[in-house]
Amino acid sequence: MTEKSDQKPWKLLRSEPGPELPVFKVRYDWLENPRNASVLKAVVLDFPDWVSVAAITADNRIVTVRQYRFGVAHFTTELPAGLVHQGETHREAAERELWEETGYSSSDWVYLGWVEPNPAYQNNRLHQWLARDARKTHARQLDEGEDVVVETLLPQDIHRYLREGLLRHSLALLSLARVMPLWDAAGTQDALFREPLILDQE
Repeated sequence: MTEKSDQKPWKLLRSEPGPELPVFKVRYDWLENPRNASVLKAVVLDFPDWVSVAAITADNRIVTVRQYRFGVAHFTTELPAGLVHQGETHREAAERELWEETGYSSSDWVYLGWVEPNPAYQNNRLHQWLARDARKTHARQLDEGEDVVVETLLPQDIHRYLREGLLRHSLALLSLARVMPLWDAAGTQDALFREPLILDQE
């Protein structure tokens, strides 16, 4: 049950640019709360859009990457992912990130839709892609700041990683949940993958 609501959008009074950092820009917005007319200085992180790729090989393995993440100061297992560069589409970014990080490519792509990674502070979208019949076709091309190990995991391995706390990247988990019964740790060989859950075609 949802309580009756007459919520109104907050009124933007003014904006001011903040620091420009390597991956994103900071913006300060002063907004008026329609409930009580109080003014709040909000921080907006202006990110480019991102992509995440659930790449599945012909023998039903999921292509994952393991890398050291500075924010949590340890290694994480994730899906191939990255920024959409200026001038490229998110499909092109997905293809590029997959082969740059892993050396895999695919000719069978399905767009799964987009989500808002953290709408409390960020203004970008994460575009999620499924790459079917992914194959190792290229030498990897890592950025100077990357040190990535590629691992292809069976769905049973994904379930084990979940149980053991080895796979905690929220956006990778969301992308995986759109192509496999992720939370069914007792998944059977007959139901390892499912039709992609497509939420938005924009």
